[in-house]
Amino acid sequence: MNANNKFDYRLQRMLSAYAKEDPPPNRVKPVPIQVLRRIFVIADNTEDPVTVALADMIGLAFFFLLRPGEYTDSPSDTSPFQLRDVQLFAGPQRLDLASASDATLLSATFASLTFRDQKNGVRGEVIGLGHSGDRLLSPPRILARRVIHLRSNNAPQDCPLARVYTAEGRKSITPSLITTSLRQAVTFLRPSLGFLPSDVTA
Repeated sequence: MNANNKFDYRLQRMLSAYAKEDPPPNRVKPVPIQVLRRIFVIADNTEDPVTVALADMIGLAFFFLLRPGEYTDSPSDTSPFQLRDVQLFAGPQRLDLASASDATLLSATFASLTFRDQKNGVRGEVIGLGHSGDRLLSPPRILARRVIHLRSNNAPQDCPLARVYTAEGRKSITPSLITTSLRQAVTFLRPSLGFLPSDVTA
């Protein structure tokens, strides 16, 4: 085997290894904003913590462009975001998530997530987003609601944002729950969307 063939062989093996480590995502249609609004309106009219958490995690995935393993609480090769990864700000002031009132957290104007070891970002990178102007569908509002829920249930700092505490016990927001919620919204809105529930997944 000459030098060129050896190089080509090593290059093929290296590219093959990369492909196995991080397969390309399945290409699906992006979720229209009408679907998210439908999900958030339903969540806003219920006291069920699972429904509220479902909406919030779908919103986080939408705004921060997350993989399912990053915004769900299920076994995955990607780490889910945790309570300790959240920062909320009111203007330039960083809020103390442990002591700030619920109202103060919900009035945050900027929110960020720290990418510790998620595949989407560089380790330690902080990605932040401002208030969208929407009462419900806004990154700071979404993260504030998750913080309020988790801290009111004495969740530890390493608790996934997609964990839910209910009267029946602790539950998890999983990719299958996300997919079901998205498909129900698409089914309801289908005449105006032009595609099928099967076109969307977590």
